[in-house]
Amino acid sequence: MTILIASQNKKDVSAWHERLAEHLPGADVRHWTEDYDKAAVETVLMWKVPTDFLFDLPNLKLIQSLGAGVDHLVGAALPHHVPLARIVDPWMTGSMSEFILMNVLRFFRYDPAYRHLQAEGRWEDLGTPDRFETPIGILGMGELGQDAARKLRMMEFPVMGWSRSPKTVEGVESYTGRDGLGRMLRQASILICLLPLTQETRGLIDAEIIGLLPRGAYFINAARGGHVVDADLLAALDSGHLAGAALDVFEPEPLPADHPYWTHPKVILTPHIAADTNARTAARQIAENIRLVRAGQKPNNPVDTRRGY
Repeated sequence: MTILIASQNKKDVSAWHERLAEHLPGADVRHWTEDYDKAAVETVLMWKVPTDFLFDLPNLKLIQSLGAGVDHLVGAALPHHVPLARIVDPWMTGSMSEFILMNVLRFFRYDPAYRHLQAEGRWEDLGTPDRFETPIGILGMGELGQDAARKLRMMEFPVMGWSRSPKTVEGVESYTGRDGLGRMLRQASILICLLPLTQETRGLIDAEIIGLLPRGAYFINAARGGHVVDADLLAALDSGHLAGAALDVFEPEPLPADHPYWTHPKVILTPHIAADTNARTAARQIAENIRLVRAGQKPNNPVDTRRGY
């Protein structure tokens, strides 16, 4: 049995080989650019590479995304008889919540303003904000959104979540539909995007949506760059309608060197590092999926390509 690592980084192979060998002794793990026996390939771990080669693998049983997101695969040419699965990993979920909490607290406690004052050598007390009066809205209440919501509630922030269908998370107000989105946005001091990228959510964060937020709100995007209309976000920052944004994802990536986000005084930028896949923790579930499909069963965390996640 051969497992192909179809990613842009050959360094991924050694980490996955070591971890998968713990659960699948004898598995042959190779990078997709190496020589391999096409008939021996049963599983391909995919991350943002062309998919044409998949049709040349006659015994392919599983296409496994190497991340929680699958927008790089939905809409691509895929052998439709082969199941597609995604990563749902507690380690990744925890990492995302760390990133969200870091930026929520950064904005909540006026850290960007204090860094500006420090640069000017000015001693000025901006006051102490009240977390009970700082509602936080989360777009997307899947595994990542729900975990972030629970941890924000533990810190006693009022939390709201918007999703395709109602979600029940203790202490979190659930909204659905376009009307529900508007009701949530009008209350949110900080808006967090953790949505899957689909045809329905592409370009969702535009001038209309941003305009529904209270003046002085903050925006955090750790989902996909395609959710945001960049020109509209920049205009809202320049006008003061938004007080700041923390952006970890962009379209395209890497972000071009001349993009305004790099130097915008109200933007905190990170290079898509909020929640990487960890081979140590994800290998077990991938190995389990391989066992399931070899036994003729469905993998865990299957992707509904019609919905896009």
